[in-house]
Amino acid sequence: MKIGISACLLGYNVRYNGSNKLNKELLEILKDEELVPICPEQLASFTIPHLPLEIKNDVVYTSDGKDVSNQLLTGCNLAYEKIQDCDFLVLKSKSPSCGYKKIYDGTFSGKLIEGNGYFTRLAILNNKKVFSEEDLELIATFLEGNDCNL
Repeated sequence: MKIGISACLLGYNVRYNGSNKLNKELLEILKDEELVPICPEQLASFTIPHLPLEIKNDVVYTSDGKDVSNQLLTGCNLAYEKIQDCDFLVLKSKSPSCGYKKIYDGTFSGKLIEGNGYFTRLAILNNKKVFSEEDLELIATFLEGNDCNL
């Protein structure tokens, strides 16, 4: 299978603070698959590092209050072009671009709320199956050809 995956989960230092979220357990599950690294924030031309981003009232703000929604949306569209032929996506949880089911609330206080990041919304809107890196058992089940009823 061909899988779109958040580049930070592969060990790329593309997060807002210049770090990564390498997930060896996930990579072990995906070891026999074709992986397509994506980072909407990098494709949106945010510098690395950059100020943290969060979504509040469907608007993406930097921690100093600047609306960067259009910039991020541009990166999301470019990222989507790269994964159109992928069978499914594994995206970084809580991210304003790739978050799935939970994102930060926009107060930069660490509080989580239900919701999806901009890129995840675009993928779901286009009928892409999405997992977060927290869904290891579901991903393994899906790869085995079983319906995991997401």
